[in-house]
Amino acid sequence: QVQLVESGGGLVQAGGSLRLSCAGSGRSFRSYAMGWFRQAPGKEREFIAAISWAGRSTYYADSVKGRFTISRDNARNMVWLQMNALKPEDTAAYYCAAGAWSDYDPKKYEFWGQGAQVTVSS
Repeated sequence: QVQLVESGGGLVQAGGSLRLSCAGSGRSFRSYAMGWFRQAPGKEREFIAAISWAGRSTYYADSVKGRFTISRDNARNMVWLQMNALKPEDTAAYYCAAGAWSDYDPKKYEFWGQGAQVTVSS
């Protein structure tokens, strides 16, 4: 079992930056790939980024490539999403998730956090 708790969301102006944190519990945390997803009202959950269990491989959606960076520290059971050059269309609830593989499909992830709201004003 892995429990995940996101933090770091908030309100930011367009062009600004935020860093989301995801704290994991359980010794098995380091064996899971981690992903970040987001969901805006009335829209489906959208893949943002993923990182392999050892942190050697990262994957990004085209919409955030070059602006967002995913990273992890297994010694601290932490995953981060650094978000730069934020746009109003980045406004959504952001979720971290743990799964067996780095995947674009949210159905492939077993454990989810409660979400953190990010609002980008124009």
